[in-house]
Amino acid sequence: MKKILLLLLTVFISYLASAQDQITYQTIENLSYRTSGDSYSQERCKLDLYYPENQKEFATVVWFHGGGLTGGNKFIPEQLKNSGMAVIAVNYRLLPKGTLTNCIDDAAAAVAWAFNEIEQYGGDKRKVFVSGHSAGGYLAAMIGLDKKWLNTYQIDADEIAALIPFSGHAISHFAYRQSLGMKDTQPSIDEFAPLYYVRPDAPPLIIVSGDREMEMLGRYEENAYFWRMMKVAGHKETYLYELDGYNHGDMAVPAFHILKNHVRQLLKSIL
Repeated sequence: MKKILLLLLTVFISYLASAQDQITYQTIENLSYRTSGDSYSQERCKLDLYYPENQKEFATVVWFHGGGLTGGNKFIPEQLKNSGMAVIAVNYRLLPKGTLTNCIDDAAAAVAWAFNEIEQYGGDKRKVFVSGHSAGGYLAAMIGLDKKWLNTYQIDADEIAALIPFSGHAISHFAYRQSLGMKDTQPSIDEFAPLYYVRPDAPPLIIVSGDREMEMLGRYEENAYFWRMMKVAGHKETYLYELDGYNHGDMAVPAFHILKNHVRQLLKSIL
């Protein structure tokens, strides 16, 4: 009997692997998510869409790159490819050519694009997850916690399936603080800090940080406080992960496993 069960399990796993192999993916590059604005907006406000072209009602991860809000470019993370999900990789305006408001507004516009357009490609707008690393994690948290950014585009931030920032600021971003003449070691919580907007009715929040002894200045601790204040505010689905042995840059690779595990669990409640 045990041999039969083992055989059936082996066949089932082989079937799943075969089915996954049969999914084909399409990439469409440089789609504009803004149709107006100056030349810099037209240059930067583009996204790449990677999606399973022969699937329906798939989940989508909107991914914001890092770079301190002053650099970086969109890319499809290797760890999210061939996972049955779509990935939207976003470019946004950068400092100092743009403003911090431009950066956050671009992030909101890109997420609004996902809600408005993903079903044309077979996706399900109920399954839009928002994530990013470092500056990208900060942008994900800002537009998910402070509802005014997405309200501009007639999208309720609470419709986001989950926010999954990787090593993002919870306090005001350091590039913004520098523009005000503040030092990196001087923390601030104001209208440009996700922490300012803790609330009980936000989407599920999965916070991932590198090792507290290897991260950038206090990054783990500010996220731990973010986690605690979300819990104190009454939010029921806030999670915090510290990746021991991983610094600020390297933590993204293992963090994708956490992202995918949470996406799988959350999809069960949507289906």
